[in-house]
Amino acid sequence: MSSPSGYDELLVEFSQALRDAGLPIGSDDVLTFVESVSRLSVTDLLDVYWAGRAALVRRRDHIVTYNIIFQSFFLDVHLTASDDRKLTMRASSNAGATLEIPNTETGLPGEMSPDEVKLGYLASTSEVYRHKAFSDCSDEELRQLRRLMARMRVTPPKRRTHRAARARKSARLDMRKMARDTMRSFGEPRELAFTQRKEKLRSLVLILDVSGSMADYSRNLLQFAYSARRANAKVDVFCFGTRLSRITRALNRRNPDEAMRMAGESVLDWDGGTRIGDSLRQFTREARRSRLGRGAIVVICSDGLDRGEPQALAESMESLSRIAHRVIWVNPHRGDAAEYVPTSIGMIIADPYIDEVHSGHNLASLERLANRLAKVG
Repeated sequence: MSSPSGYDELLVEFSQALRDAGLPIGSDDVLTFVESVSRLSVTDLLDVYWAGRAALVRRRDHIVTYNIIFQSFFLDVHLTASDDRKLTMRASSNAGATLEIPNTETGLPGEMSPDEVKLGYLASTSEVYRHKAFSDCSDEELRQLRRLMARMRVTPPKRRTHRAARARKSARLDMRKMARDTMRSFGEPRELAFTQRKEKLRSLVLILDVSGSMADYSRNLLQFAYSARRANAKVDVFCFGTRLSRITRALNRRNPDEAMRMAGESVLDWDGGTRIGDSLRQFTREARRSRLGRGAIVVICSDGLDRGEPQALAESMESLSRIAHRVIWVNPHRGDAAEYVPTSIGMIIADPYIDEVHSGHNLASLERLANRLAKVG
């Protein structure tokens, strides 16, 4: 027996999301899960929830993680809006339906300890966390946010190349091909041929400030960078405090916790001082030698509290603006302010060379940044 078209793949994707979150799930477990749901109702989230709990969760301490991934995968308004299958499941299920969880088990992370948990509450809890500043979150809330962030996909924008490719239909006729076809058919005109310029992903470079003044945000911005790197190989990631460290290879690990640990070990001046100008100078020198960052979208994540020489920052930003296609600055201290006015010396110096400023102080702002990066091209 099989689930309706497309839903089997969705259940397998959910199982993979649980694997990525650290649950030990084998292929047989996934098959059991899919088969169980097919015998129930694939569009009933309560049936899906309990079928997954029975087939995919082996240890009690994995229930918390299961609940978090379930709510983000099936109930999160932002992450499910573009998937008709998930929208159908949400519409077919009662958002206030009750998941009855035994007293001996923990239903949701944080302070939830009742015997029952509502699906609607799961979704609304995610929405609250999404707009809460990282600096105001508890350790448990930050862990939940990082699990949500691990599923974020940051896609670099595309750029048009000078090479042309055939197209089904476009504004540009392929006159050369049409002429060749006409000659082959002894002067008889044939169907129209079209061409368009090929597209390639533009490189994305993330440069993260991990100095002491960014302590409330650096770990979450690093998680954002990990999601970007996992999504595409044309992403390079650097960290800096008083000097620049390249951590791209460290973020290639499949397990996010291992990747974070390896990245932390690669940076010797974590939570130390800040020399933005000197660090960016290192980057631009490397870029001149290796073409790294040339024509790329460069995203600098920093509060701009620089202890180095102002002249070094000005010169580095000027060089960077010539190398990069666009320079985007993410400053968590901006918060939700509608208009941005630079206040720190570093931001005032860098401002003339910045194309856009974003906040990055909570999950919602990082989601907006991810959406923006896909369109900057």
